[in-house]
Amino acid sequence: MPTKHIYLRFLNLVHALEGSQKTPAMDLDAKKLLEVIAVRYAQKQALTVTDAMALNTIASPATIHRKLDQLRELGMIDTVFEGKNRRTKYLVPTQAAHDYFEDISQVMHEALTQTA
Repeated sequence: MPTKHIYLRFLNLVHALEGSQKTPAMDLDAKKLLEVIAVRYAQKQALTVTDAMALNTIASPATIHRKLDQLRELGMIDTVFEGKNRRTKYLVPTQAAHDYFEDISQVMHEALTQTA
């Protein structure tokens, strides 16, 4: 089975998942920002709010700020302090974000195992 068909099937399943009530509505910038936050957190290199604001490959600082607010409102990220430093806030994915990525993982598995 051609690889491109697997990817197209994956995209179709993701779009169906995103159209359901199960996943929160996020635009592409918010999704990309959430992905970066989650990957950096998984690598034990959590982003600070300042680090996130500098992600100019995703969007402008003003847009990043709005997307961080959107992700917080959706319950996908939280900000935490580390140790005694109360000036630096770190961005961490919440359980809702972990659930979202688990849903995407299941869709990926389904796309890979689905027969023509």
